[in-house]
Amino acid sequence: MQRLAAIGECMVELRHRDAGVMELGFAGDSFNTALYLARCTPPSRLAIDYVTALGTDPYSAAMREFWHSEGIGSAAVAHLPDRLPGLYLIRTDEDGERQFFYYRSAAAARELFRNDAGDRLLAALADYDVLYFTAITLSILAPEARERLHVALGAARRAGRLVIFDSNYRPAGWASPEAARAAIAPFLDQVSLALPTFEDERALWGDATPAETVARYRSRGIEVAVKCGGEACLLGDGGAVPVPARLAPVDTTAAGDAFNAAYIAARLDGRSPVEAAYSGHILAGTVIQHRGAIMPRDIVIPGFPAYRPRQANPG
Repeated sequence: MQRLAAIGECMVELRHRDAGVMELGFAGDSFNTALYLARCTPPSRLAIDYVTALGTDPYSAAMREFWHSEGIGSAAVAHLPDRLPGLYLIRTDEDGERQFFYYRSAAAARELFRNDAGDRLLAALADYDVLYFTAITLSILAPEARERLHVALGAARRAGRLVIFDSNYRPAGWASPEAARAAIAPFLDQVSLALPTFEDERALWGDATPAETVARYRSRGIEVAVKCGGEACLLGDGGAVPVPARLAPVDTTAAGDAFNAAYIAARLDGRSPVEAAYSGHILAGTVIQHRGAIMPRDIVIPGFPAYRPRQANPG
């Protein structure tokens, strides 16, 4: 059985059911991928922990219970009594595109890797076979915490671990594009597999085409699949994997995170990048038919028999 650690921030999510009523959930980009990975992969093959910091409040406790119900462990969590989880609200337009409104300046995850508890978590990363993080993960970390994570991921990569990255560039999380590029660039030397979205890469690095994004990652020896929204994704060998069916989205939240989960699950199962990308499209296409980042557990996905919720040891 392999072990995977997803690193980042899980937040309290409020999404509109109608103009005056909101529904509470828990989500966050790297967490969404961890959750969909847990639903895609039998617990006998992959154990998943989420690495973050939380408070000791009722919402943090409810969040951990939700993780456990999905088979995600919370042993790699720093508990900070004077902090709370971050909060965000989602509004979607008539085309399913969303806007996010964040309340996270005092979120516990912003203290990750900055104290003794953080050092313990960093040391534990060496015990995992697969490590997953995103540029949003990097954006919430203080510079010294970011450097500590960089060192830990470098050690993991030298030890033969699989390090997976999604650029997931959100301008609001950075002082400037230059600051984002300066923070992200050193981490690319530690990455084995990249799952970026072309729109983010164009905004961050100025790529004119998905092929330029592929070439940039391939020049570093990184396996890459570039997501292009509702269009075909582009793989490292230059091949394009089309979306199986065009669907009008209800809510595009977490589409890329779901694609990443199915792609990673397929690759860990020994399937080819083409097969992995096809699975990614199927899962993402299903997720966008439901509101919020996390779709209901009982959804049946045609051609995706491994997809299911699971329960696992919380530790």
